[in-house]
Amino acid sequence: MSGEADRGDDPAPGDGPARDERPAQSGSAAPDEAPALDGAPAPDEAPALDGVIHHPTRLTLVAFLSACDEAEFAAVRDGCRVSDSVLSKNASALEAAGYLHVRKGHVGKRPRTWLSLTPAGRQALARHLAALQDLVDAARGAAGSVGA
Repeated sequence: MSGEADRGDDPAPGDGPARDERPAQSGSAAPDEAPALDGAPAPDEAPALDGVIHHPTRLTLVAFLSACDEAEFAAVRDGCRVSDSVLSKNASALEAAGYLHVRKGHVGKRPRTWLSLTPAGRQALARHLAALQDLVDAARGAAGSVGA
């Protein structure tokens, strides 16, 4: 390759932008660690965003499945408003991470696929949502301290 480096850090390449396209921060924080805001807990104390779930399509898929025990592929596809191929690719990435269970079977003579979150997937979503809430709280705290 010439010119640009290959970004192989996204578990499902080709889905869109790479996982983290922010400019490099000066300082000693590791590439996947956000620098701590004043008064905010250090990155090792706060929940971290989950790189697998953080992808917008996968977050939509996991959020959809969090509301049910199991859903048929077509219902998930329609509910998430994605194509069959996009759903299949992202379901495979979540399954490889251990967050999703895929069950195949038949209804009459027609093949069907059902998707469900694993307990690890539900825990990962809860941690990811807590990390997002921590970011919101930190931003509100920083905005509140500016006016004080």
